[in-house]
Amino acid sequence: MSINCLRFARFAHRLPAARRIFAVQQQQEQLLFKSRNFACLSAEAVKNFNYNTRTAVGPANLSNCTSKRSFFGKKKMSLKSFAEHEVVPDVINVAPSELVSVKYDSGVEVKEGNVLTPTQVKDQPKLSWNADPNAFYTVCMTDPDAPSRKEATYREWHHWLVGNVPGSDISAGEVLSAYIGSGPPQGTGLHRYIFLIYKQEGKLTFDEKRLPNNSGDGRGCFKIASFAEKYKLGNPVAGNFYQAEWDDYVPKLYEQLGA
Repeated sequence: MSINCLRFARFAHRLPAARRIFAVQQQQEQLLFKSRNFACLSAEAVKNFNYNTRTAVGPANLSNCTSKRSFFGKKKMSLKSFAEHEVVPDVINVAPSELVSVKYDSGVEVKEGNVLTPTQVKDQPKLSWNADPNAFYTVCMTDPDAPSRKEATYREWHHWLVGNVPGSDISAGEVLSAYIGSGPPQGTGLHRYIFLIYKQEGKLTFDEKRLPNNSGDGRGCFKIASFAEKYKLGNPVAGNFYQAEWDDYVPKLYEQLGA
């Protein structure tokens, strides 16, 4: 493979600068499309990539190639963790290809199934993803394991639902269901809490009942897949999830919900 790259590099010297940049991008995307990011490459692949890119393009134009996100991510792979934790197919049929960053003021961060406590996630988190500032998004947080993963008779119990989010500014979105933290019943083991981001075709008119954060009425037996189908949202563009089980904050949450 490296011999082919060298031949390509020699040929690329004959092209105008702009065409050389484009050509190198196409060549390197073919080499890297199986990798989710540059860090996953072998040492030899990294060495060949650096050498061939600098030879064909030149140091002055190298930054123009590597600065583009599509250079590495045009052909994206679905997040394997969603299948490993059976979020696919319990919640969605197709896993997103990008992670949404989810950080709580308590200092914890959601990391593809890591275990957090209800105390740590009681307040609304801060989310960020690779958002188009000119597009609208729907944000959801849902628990498919209500009241337990073995007997999920209330699947799903959704904790948060915001539509018409401009870019990634959730504070400017339309709150359909206000945020409620994790409240898994005692003795029911770990629950999965899934964050999903959907890109809307445009601004939508939602006919959902607005739910405050002091009531659990209307949150059970929710299906984010059905919601997405109803509003033609397609598959989620980003997602993440954590797991949690009962701790001594949960009774306080139940009081908040009037239970």
